[in-house]
Amino acid sequence: MSTAEDVRQEREAPARSADAIGAVLLAGIPLAAAALLAGLALTGALLPRPIGDPGLAVTAGLPVARLLADGSAAVTIGLLILATFALPGQREVPGVVSFSQWSAVRWAAIAAGVWVLSGSAVLVLTAADVMGAPLGSELLRDQLWYFATGLELGQQLLVSVLLAAGALVASLLARRIAWVAVATALAVAALLPLALSGHAAGATEHGNAVSSMAIHLVAVTAWLGGLVALLLLRRRVGDDLGVVAGRYSVLAGWAFFAVVLSGTVNAYLRLGSPANLLTEYGLLVLAKTVLLVALGLAGIRHRRALLPRLRQAPGSRRAFLRLAAGEVLLMAVAMGLSVALSRAAPPVGEEPAEAFLGLVGYPEPPPVTPLRMLTEWHPDLAFLLLAGVLATTYVVGVRRLRARGDAWPLRRTVPFLLGCLALVYVTSGGPGVYGPVSFSTHMIQHMGLMMLVPPLLVLGAPVLLALRALPARQDGSRGIREWMLVLVHSRVAGIVSNPVVAAVIFAGSLPAFYYSGWFPFSLSEHQGHVLMVLHFLLGGYLFFWVLIGEDPGPKRASPPLRLLVLLMTLAAHAFFGLALMTQEEVLALDWWHALGYTDDAALLEDQRAGGGFAWGAGEVPGVLAAMIVVRQWVRSEARVAKRSDRAAERDGDAELNAYNARLASLADRDRRG
Repeated sequence: MSTAEDVRQEREAPARSADAIGAVLLAGIPLAAAALLAGLALTGALLPRPIGDPGLAVTAGLPVARLLADGSAAVTIGLLILATFALPGQREVPGVVSFSQWSAVRWAAIAAGVWVLSGSAVLVLTAADVMGAPLGSELLRDQLWYFATGLELGQQLLVSVLLAAGALVASLLARRIAWVAVATALAVAALLPLALSGHAAGATEHGNAVSSMAIHLVAVTAWLGGLVALLLLRRRVGDDLGVVAGRYSVLAGWAFFAVVLSGTVNAYLRLGSPANLLTEYGLLVLAKTVLLVALGLAGIRHRRALLPRLRQAPGSRRAFLRLAAGEVLLMAVAMGLSVALSRAAPPVGEEPAEAFLGLVGYPEPPPVTPLRMLTEWHPDLAFLLLAGVLATTYVVGVRRLRARGDAWPLRRTVPFLLGCLALVYVTSGGPGVYGPVSFSTHMIQHMGLMMLVPPLLVLGAPVLLALRALPARQDGSRGIREWMLVLVHSRVAGIVSNPVVAAVIFAGSLPAFYYSGWFPFSLSEHQGHVLMVLHFLLGGYLFFWVLIGEDPGPKRASPPLRLLVLLMTLAAHAFFGLALMTQEEVLALDWWHALGYTDDAALLEDQRAGGGFAWGAGEVPGVLAAMIVVRQWVRSEARVAKRSDRAAERDGDAELNAYNARLASLADRDRRG
């Protein structure tokens, strides 16, 4: 416990404390640079190339620019995340940013400006490095625009810079917390293209490699940036530091888990075997592992010892701040090593030997059979992790309710958990394995994402569970519970929850996806596949949420209207399947030929089989959804009848008596007339 002397000393020396923390934060820059240079020297990345050497300014300047971009991105995202989810808000004017949130957003705008400038430098230096052209050369001047807009690597870097610029603009304009959330989303999105521009994009297992790299980048950035933001904002939050630090600790715990998992997957894919840990690349991986363990131990000390002390005695902050500053220094070194790893060649080569392996990312499975659709397995890391997180948090929420004596029916828990298992099967089981191999198996995966997983998840009422299980905040800040309430009662929710709008999104996505470039894009590019899965999951969830959901939200349409929309949607679904069955042109023909499937007649027959599956796939879910709507209709009418009966008992059937009196009055007037 802190003493009065501790509190007095801290209040008397604010400038000294600020100087100390500032010195520690600044010390992270040379430490990160030293780790970067050591890693580059170890792997030989600084040595001149025999052909197309762009010069030392590019060879050494590119990793330094990357380090600066990564560091400023972390600070930007950390400040925005704390402002969005952790910092105390306005109690007097809800929705308007508070002083601490305003300070965080202003500093985030400065960091985002540095991010945009350093990201632009990365773009230019990467172009010079790829071309082997020194800075200022005529070749670089002539080809820079083509590199940024015509080549995939340049496009990824350019998109990242543009999204970072969007986060900068949103931060400058933010006066309400909703715009801070927009800035946060743009900043996190700016990280995702970077996962496609490194070793992961060209590797065997590139799907899982890219997914793990994206998870790694977001988790590390939120972890490091949140801690730096906590140090920068320590005086703005005052006695609320313990509360804010506790909220950050939850984020850090999830980030640590994600970093460990994604880092393990990346190391396995890049190293190939434990023997490669003794290579230069492997030694850098080992060094990062040691730092990660040290950071994990520091996090445990934070959570078990310092955070309770900080909450009980807000004036006792020095031990917490010292440990947090030490963590920042370790993270800075880890970031320098990460940038060095991105410039080093991994022991496992990036060029797959087989065409199928290079295109799909995993070995060609045996010919499809009904049994193999049930037994074949290839993990899809992103959605395997998503399903695991959904199931785990749902079970934790149910246990929290029951621990305090509240009931939660099995009729909700069982469907939700089955939906999580169905998501795993559709993305990592037979439909996921054979989805890129033939049109018919792709359609099976597609229908599972639209018609099987979403209704099961909707029946679990996860939003209602979260609202009951999560504590309500009293300091004006917005946690997950508060943001859920804002979203489900927003104007956007009111628009998309209209049954007609939901049906158009659900059924209209089918022709929009298959009769555009999105279908081949989803087959050939991992980001296209991820967007496809997310779109059909969310579109299906929205449609069934409008029809049969029990979560709170905008007022739902009447049961007759919902039944009508369901029937019309199923008819449109069947019409789409019929159109595929009569199609004379093979969709995504270049993709099938690239895989080695060149029998166009067999491809067309397989496509027609997929159309037949799409035609019939909606029948069973549609009938079950209709039965649920009718059941909800009957229960709703029964509740209305019970309310009317209770009201009649209280007021002596006043409503019925008034109605009868009105009829008698009309009859009497007719007789007189």
